[in-house]
Amino acid sequence: MSEPDMRPELVCLDLEGVLVPEIWIAVAERTGIDELRRTTRDEPDYDALMRYRLAILEQHGLTLPDIQATIATMAPLPGAVEFVDWLRERFSGVIILSDTFAEFAQPLMRQLGFPTLFCHSLEVAGDGRITGYRLRMPDQKRASVQALQSVTFRVIAAGDSYNDTAMLLAADAGILFDPPQHVVDAFGQLPVARGYDELQTCIKAASLRAI
Repeated sequence: MSEPDMRPELVCLDLEGVLVPEIWIAVAERTGIDELRRTTRDEPDYDALMRYRLAILEQHGLTLPDIQATIATMAPLPGAVEFVDWLRERFSGVIILSDTFAEFAQPLMRQLGFPTLFCHSLEVAGDGRITGYRLRMPDQKRASVQALQSVTFRVIAAGDSYNDTAMLLAADAGILFDPPQHVVDAFGQLPVARGYDELQTCIKAASLRAI
C-alpha cells in the first residue's frame, strides 16, 4: 500500500483575467487604441506580443505614467478578494505567477492584500518611455511550479490564457479559469471552472486535504 501524499499544498494563480481585469485592455479602453486589446488569450508568443505592444506605445507616445494612471483606476474582479482570503485560510500559501510587471502591479496587489507575486520588470527611460522589458527568468511560471515541487510542495494552479498552460500542466493539478474557447479546445485535458464558486469546487476536488 502506497503512503499518503503528505506534502503541504500551495495554490499558484495567474493575475490578469483571474483576479484582476486585463491591464492592457483597460489601457486600450482609456486611450481608444484598440490594438492594445490583444492579450495572451489571443497570442501564445509572449515576446511577439510585448514587441507589438511596445511598438504601439512608441507610436502613440504613451509612457509608463500614462499606463500607471489607468491602473490606479482599476479594482480586482468582483469576488477576487474574498476568493484569495478563502485560499489563505486553507492552504500553505498563495503565489501569483504573472507575466505582468512590477511597475504595474503594486496598486492591484495592495487591494488583494499583498499576496506573494513573481513577475517581470520594465526598462524605462528617464522621460517615462517604456523601452523594453526583462523577464524574471525564461518560462517563469512552469519553472516556479517545478521549483516549489522540488522543495516538497504540492501545487494546485489556475490560469486563463495560453501563457498559463505550461504552469497548469506542470502543477499537480491545473485548472483553466474562465478561458476563451480556443484555449479550452487546445488544452482539453485541463478542467475548466467558470466563476469563483466553480473554481473553489475544482480546487477542493484537486486538494488531498479536507478543506
